[in-house]
Amino acid sequence: MDMAIAIEADSSVDLSWNCLLLLHRISMIFSIGFAIPLLPISFAPSKDEGQRVQAFLARMETTIKEHPLWAHAAHQEIDNAMEGLEKFIMTKLFDGTFASSSEDVKLDQEISEKICLLQHFVTPDQLDVPRVLQNEASWLFAAKELQKINSFKAPRDKLHCIMNCCRIINNLLLEISMTTNHKPAGADDFLPILIFTTIKANPPHLHSNLKFIQLFRKHSKLVSEVEYYLTNLISAKTFIANINASSLSMDESEFHKNMQLARSTNEMTINEPSAMVHSSEANSSTPRSHGKEIIAKDYRYPFMEAKAQDLRFEDVQKLLGLYKHIVTKYAALSDALSRLSIDQNHLLLALQNPKSKAKMKEQIDKAINNRTSRMHPFDEETD
Repeated sequence: MDMAIAIEADSSVDLSWNCLLLLHRISMIFSIGFAIPLLPISFAPSKDEGQRVQAFLARMETTIKEHPLWAHAAHQEIDNAMEGLEKFIMTKLFDGTFASSSEDVKLDQEISEKICLLQHFVTPDQLDVPRVLQNEASWLFAAKELQKINSFKAPRDKLHCIMNCCRIINNLLLEISMTTNHKPAGADDFLPILIFTTIKANPPHLHSNLKFIQLFRKHSKLVSEVEYYLTNLISAKTFIANINASSLSMDESEFHKNMQLARSTNEMTINEPSAMVHSSEANSSTPRSHGKEIIAKDYRYPFMEAKAQDLRFEDVQKLLGLYKHIVTKYAALSDALSRLSIDQNHLLLALQNPKSKAKMKEQIDKAINNRTSRMHPFDEETD
């Protein structure tokens, strides 16, 4: 069905003043009678719909170049107009074209959930990143750029987030190769670091964002450096989606054990953060490659011997959850001891002395019995 689009300045679309002027000139073409075949307002994105958008933009570019108002326009000016038009149209169609199918939503969720598990134990070494190239602190800047991808609606803006991420990684590799004897970094070095950075970033709707760019970004712009970086991120997504024990040069049983422990840790953090995990869940071992733990009386206490430099970005949320849970339990226990008229410090000292420990146990039992008797001064008889 053919419709008519009225191109106008929309406050919800982030366009520069120059783009607005260019779009105004395009709207003048429409107003004098050019028939423009238009796109549907909402549809499930597919290769056919992507081709339809590409064909529409190509016809528009030809129409603009042939119109007298643009007869003396420079190539860059026409290019800017087409960029503004693509941004305007795809922003308008965004809700109907981005992650609009149940299959895309499912893939996004599956990849995101898998990355959440991989974040717990995957290391640069397991991805065969040479030690001389490892720089996790700087890779966080690249991860931050990739996380911005969902803040934009236009294909070009989303692509810029990918470009910024990849350029940070590439510049770090170039700097290392210049300051060390390591050979200049190539694809074999770049891709594993991009995979690790993507795991650390866990950008929202990774599959849908890549599909959206591939379908609706002007194809003539997906060349050279842009094409290289986009292809690498698509490869990184595919690798992560299909990652298994052999991908990480890991024993099959160890991989599944790590995944299960990561799953248990996530559930513990979301549902009821705890300061300790029973060792039977992990057979007194953990896939965590950083930090140390204390294991006592069949319980494992995370982070107890970790140093600040051992912690990673994703540990902050877990530590906050653990802290809140410990404080809540401590406050409850302190209140219980106070109600039993038991001094906390005396209790701790008594527990260190076997003789005092037995005496303190008797005192606690007596206090509990007295409190129970006060709460129930007599037993009711039943017929």
